[in-house]
Amino acid sequence: MSEPEILVDARGHRCPVPTLRLRRALEAAPAGARLRLLADDPLARIDVPHFVEGVGATVLEQGEAEGVLSFLVEK
Repeated sequence: MSEPEILVDARGHRCPVPTLRLRRALEAAPAGARLRLLADDPLARIDVPHFVEGVGATVLEQGEAEGVLSFLVEK
C-alpha cells in the first residue's frame, strides 16, 4: 500500500510563498514521498515546475480546477 500524499495548501498566498512552502515540505519528506501542492497564484504555473526540476524532484501531474492549481510532486 502506498503512502498517502502530503498536502501543501498554499491557496491565498502569492509568489514566492507557494514555492517556499513546497520546499519546506520536500525537505521534511522522506525519499519517494508524494506531495500535492495547491495554489491559486497564476505564477505558480511557472515557478513550481522550475523549482521542482532544480531540486531533482519530479512533477507527476499538474492541473487546474476552479482557479486552483494542483501539482503532484515526487521527491
